[in-house]
Amino acid sequence: MVALNPPVCDFGQPAVDFDLPGTDGRRHTLASCRGPNGLLVVFICNHCPFVKAVIDRLIRDCRELAGHGIGCVAIMSNNVADYPEDAPERMRDWANELGFPFPYLYDENQAVARAYGAVCTPDFFGYNSRLELQYRGRLDASGRQPGPPDARRELFEAMRDIAASGRGPSEQLASIGCSIKWKDA
Repeated sequence: MVALNPPVCDFGQPAVDFDLPGTDGRRHTLASCRGPNGLLVVFICNHCPFVKAVIDRLIRDCRELAGHGIGCVAIMSNNVADYPEDAPERMRDWANELGFPFPYLYDENQAVARAYGAVCTPDFFGYNSRLELQYRGRLDASGRQPGPPDARRELFEAMRDIAASGRGPSEQLASIGCSIKWKDA
């Protein structure tokens, strides 16, 4: 397992449209996932220890962000032939078990992850109401293990501010996670 950090935020970069199947049996698009004040797009997977370390906090934050008009969506882009724990049926089981308050989508051909420039799980992309990128930082101080209970809620604070002002913080700390498991070209 290689731990990677995504690049810094490219402020203003537009969100990429998508149309992907969800664990709920429906298709979801950029338009159907966005909230009136913005959108958080998160690339995750089932097996990554970095995702497992933050998933409960991500669920909490997404529930609260909905009250600020921020939509949330999680996308799984790993090669399931090599990582069967990330297969769609396992995604569905995990989403149901944890009660995901956001759609969990399967990017089978990895085109959406490539279009966004996602590099790891978790990888966070926070957009304002105009779907312009304003946040590409971490959730909090968690790594392979959850951060302390009183860790600053960096992603939540940034997205709350984006909902109110349309702008993300100028200082952002990169997330860290497992590399996306790309299919052979």
